[in-house]
Amino acid sequence: MQPFPWKQAIGFGLGVLKLAPDDFWRMTPRELACVIEFLGRRGAPLDRSRFEELMRRYPDDRR
Repeated sequence: MQPFPWKQAIGFGLGVLKLAPDDFWRMTPRELACVIEFLGRRGAPLDRSRFEELMRRYPDDRR
């Protein structure tokens, strides 16, 4: 069994989520895991067809 990754958890809570230290320490590990999972799903990359569609709709060259 691996030890809990406190360094990464604290860095994520304070650095990414911008939580105050008191708010971070009030969270349960389960609550923190839910936030990490949610944010991980939110940032899925575009597939090629969606990217090409956006390029057609919003071209950089407006001549």
